[in-house]
Parts: sequence; C-alpha cells; structure tokens
Amino acid sequence: MTGVDATAGKETAGEGTAGKETEGKRGRVAVVGGGLAGITAALAVQEAGLRATVYEARPRLGGATHSFDRGDLTVDNGQHIFLKCCTAYQGLLRRLGAEDHVRVQDRFDVRVLTPDGGGGRLRRAKLPAPLHLVPALARYSLLSPGDRVRAVRVSQALDRLDPALPELDGIAMGPWLAERGQRPRARAALWELFVTAALNIRLDDAALGLAAMVCRTGLLDRSDAADIGVPAVPLGELHGTIARARIEAGGGRVELGAKVTAIEDGPKLVVNGAPVAADAVVVAVPHRVASSLVPERASPDRGDWSRLGSSPIVNVHVVYDRPVLDEPFVAAIDSPVQWVFDRTAISGLTTGQYLAVSVSAADDWIDTPTAELREVYLAALERLFPAARRAYVTDFFVTRERHATFRQSPGSGALRPATATRLPWLFLAGAWTDTGWPDTMEGAVRSGLSAARLVRRHLSETNADAGVSSR
Repeated sequence: MTGVDATAGKETAGEGTAGKETEGKRGRVAVVGGGLAGITAALAVQEAGLRATVYEARPRLGGATHSFDRGDLTVDNGQHIFLKCCTAYQGLLRRLGAEDHVRVQDRFDVRVLTPDGGGGRLRRAKLPAPLHLVPALARYSLLSPGDRVRAVRVSQALDRLDPALPELDGIAMGPWLAERGQRPRARAALWELFVTAALNIRLDDAALGLAAMVCRTGLLDRSDAADIGVPAVPLGELHGTIARARIEAGGGRVELGAKVTAIEDGPKLVVNGAPVAADAVVVAVPHRVASSLVPERASPDRGDWSRLGSSPIVNVHVVYDRPVLDEPFVAAIDSPVQWVFDRTAISGLTTGQYLAVSVSAADDWIDTPTAELREVYLAALERLFPAARRAYVTDFFVTRERHATFRQSPGSGALRPATATRLPWLFLAGAWTDTGWPDTMEGAVRSGLSAARLVRRHLSETNADAGVSSR
C-alpha cells in the first residue's frame, strides 16, 4: 500500500547496533516529538545502525495516544482502534514486541443499537472481497430493502474511484452520496457510522478522496481488512513504557521534558535553551507546532499548514456499579452516543463496569460543561442499555481532545506537505503529512517510516560523499 516502508514489521540484522558506526560516519538523528510518528522514525533509523534521540516536551511518550491515572483507574485519553488493513501499525507492534498486547476480531462484527430498543448487526461473511459484506448488508435491519440495494451500488461506485485523484480532494462525500440515492437513513445508519469515526468529520464536510480511501481500503479491497483491533493494555504502556524501552535497548535515547524551540543550520536544535548538534532532524509534531518550528527556507508553504485546522473528539467516561454492556464495543445511531467501549479490564477496575463513549466530530460538544454532558449521555446510555437504568454511577468524567485530528475536509489534501523539505537534512513526520491515509495511528506510523527511509538515504549519501564507508 502507498507509503509503506519495505522494512515495516520486520526486525533487521542491524537492530541494536546503534553507536557502532565507522569512525567519522554521520549518524546522529534528532527526532522532535514522541508520538507514534516520532517513535516509529526512531526505531526505524536505529535498525540501520543510526543513533536516534527523541525529544519530547511532555513528561511521556505517546503523543495523542496516552494514559493517565484517576484514582485506581488507568484511563486512556481516548479509545483508539486499528483495522487489520493497518499493516504499518501492526509492523510497529512487532517492532515493539507487543503483538500480544492487542486483541483483533476473528472477523468484522459490529452491533448497532438504537434508543428504541432495536438495532442491527454488520458481520462479514467468509467470502472473498467484495462479496464478504453483501450478506451483512442484505440482513442489516436498520436499512430498508431498497436502501440496502442502493448501498451495494454505491459501494461498487466507490470501488471504482481512485482516491489519489486531486479532483476528489475538492468534493465532499455527503453530496456525492446524496446524488447517488443515499437517503438520510442510509447515511446515518451506514456511511456516517464508519466514515465519521475514521475521519473525525461529518459526511457533508468530509473530503471524498479520503472517504473513498477509507471505504476501499477498510471495507472493499480485502475480506478481512475491517476486522477491528483494540489495545489490551493501556496506551501509556503500549506507546509509552514499551516504546521507550525498545528505543533505549536499540542504543537510542529518549529525552522527556525536552522542549525544542528552534531548528537551525548545522544542523542543530535548541533544546530547553541549549544548542544540540545532529546530522539529520525529523520534525514529528502536530502541524500547528511544526508551522512555527520549521524554518521558512525549509518549507515556504508552511504558513498553509494552519489552514488544515482541527477537528475535536470528546470522550465520556462512565463507571457503573454493575455490568450494563455484555460486548467489548457497540455502535449507536439516532443517539448522541456513537461508539461505546468496555474499558473495565484494561483500566484495572475489579468491580462494576467502566464504559468509554467516543464522540467524533464533536464540534457541538467540545465546550459543553461536564454537568450538561452527564445529563445528556447518562440518559442516552440508559436508552441504549436497559441494565444501566438499574445501575448506580460511581464515577463520571470527560476528556476532550480539541485538536484530535486535522480537519479532513475538501481541499485539505492539497495542504498536506511531503516528508522531504528544501533542507536536505530536515524531514517531516506526522499523520497530517501527505501519507495518503487519514489522520490515524496508521497514518502516523507510515509517516515515521517514510521519514526514516529518507533519513537513511540522506546520511548514506552524505557519508559516501565524505568517503566514509556505511553499513
């Protein structure tokens, strides 16, 4: 798939040899930002015998995927999932030695609830793509027979689109669906359910190119592509503790509380006010930070990055004194609730049940007071889960990610920068760069792999020009 590094998910013979370069060889790589993009870049360059140092301003790794403690609970800042088509992220798990720290469905299966007690189920058949979803749509009771037939036709039309076509970046998916007979019910019960969760934006505001990419890659190209994976340990352990140990075991360093305020010729960084030399630099921070950090001569268009904007996610956390949900996760329509996940075991809770409600495209909720969210979402959960009406709420809190993703609206694709810059030693990484993927964990990992590949090429050429043998 587009942007996948050839070494994704493979342990190389060079791993663990960082610091053993030939004398005089340039191999110091500074990675600014300790999110998934930065972690991936650091691990990948170290596999080539280079020395990576990750500078992270916060006191933890993980970036947008982290955990915190609330009493006896370990809380992820938000529920993050991956699909089986997310090959680069699964490669990162292999690099981390953490494949057993996630759970993946044996086949795509999602129950969709409604407040009136009804619902439907989407479960793929054991058939080759794209036939694997036809039986699921044929039995999907939340759509009329006519809507099911029209949904199949639109799926075929999506499969014929090339998501990389620039003209698709300028079109919104909502109107495109409406023109092809997708009525409001089909939009809400099918397309909105998955596209909004994947792109963190409503259908009417979503760029068709990215939406088509999600539908083709996640639903149509492979029969098992949409099988859902979830972490089985807190994100702080998976993307923080384990990642740091892996980087350091490979000879790299992780500097926490290390704020980079400038990148200058040399190359060098200014870290906590002091200059630090490097041979190559990977900037793996959010676009709103990168636009002020990257020198203008490296990317004259950096001012455009602010136009990528952002889309928020709100996560509503509820702890009940008893179980109210008997599945690991469910989706909902006709409700302020979108997706609900059972977080009981992963959080360390020993009695009752801890549910996390993930609300994407949460522009209408991001500034709503917690008391109002409590009133709205507890009532909504009681309508979806009858057992919640008899349960006592022992804790309720909200986490807000105001800048969860860039705003993946028409025209955003043209604003996403390439990995390389005009400075041969400076590279960009992050899910907001031009990965061909939406702003997801998969996109972040792919960007880190791309940056690492270009760093290796640059330093190999630099060392060759200097007459230094490379590994």
